[in-house]
Amino acid sequence: MEHRVAEAKRARLRCHKSIGCHVSEGYRQSRAVIMLTLMMLFSPIACGDGDETTATDESEARVQLVAPRHEGDTSVEEALLNRRSVREYTGEALTLAEVSQLLWAAQGTTDPRGFRTAPSAGALYPLEVYVVVGDVAGLAPGVYRYVPDHHEIVRISSEERRAELAEAAIDQEWVKDAAIDLVFTAIPQRTTSKYGDRGIRYVHMEAGHAAQNVYLQAEALDLGLTVIGAFDDDHVREVVAASADEQPLYVISIGRRT
Repeated sequence: MEHRVAEAKRARLRCHKSIGCHVSEGYRQSRAVIMLTLMMLFSPIACGDGDETTATDESEARVQLVAPRHEGDTSVEEALLNRRSVREYTGEALTLAEVSQLLWAAQGTTDPRGFRTAPSAGALYPLEVYVVVGDVAGLAPGVYRYVPDHHEIVRISSEERRAELAEAAIDQEWVKDAAIDLVFTAIPQRTTSKYGDRGIRYVHMEAGHAAQNVYLQAEALDLGLTVIGAFDDDHVREVVAASADEQPLYVISIGRRT
């Protein structure tokens, strides 16, 4: 009798050990699955076809421009006197400093409160400025968007698109021949949300202010440019990858004058 009791106790002990082993093994397996899932979810290496933008790609897509000059050798009066539309260029590259100065003249900030070089109704700033780069020393060809608050440009496309922009501008060859082309677009809603339909007029006035700024700055830099209003809106919007609510207003071709 005592022998049977002892044997039963040993059997129960073996059973408990076996169950414990299975539970421990199951726990370890479950924990491993959970850890693997978390690693896949939060790993910095994204799964896919490699289309994701990494931090390095993002930093390379942004170009910090040199600080603009606030003094020059050409007076306002002289720039006004000599300002002309120029449609023939040497083909020489512009410098990044010249591009910086031109963009600042168009929409750069001039005050800690965010005020800009061109007046804007209600300081609402509906304009967006793109630069289609062909020949700029130290800057890869492509399409860039200007960010006034940081005085930087952000690459939208790495494709050289001057020829396509010229096609959109009814084959005006100086668009293709220029070292760069600026494209002004506007988001009217920024202004009409406050001023109603009359805000459309204010938007167009502001584009004129900004374009004249670029004219005078180009004259001070001894560069040639011309403004263009004849183009296919949808095609221009496509070239610079503008949003559907942006209205193209100006194409401005800029290069070294012959």
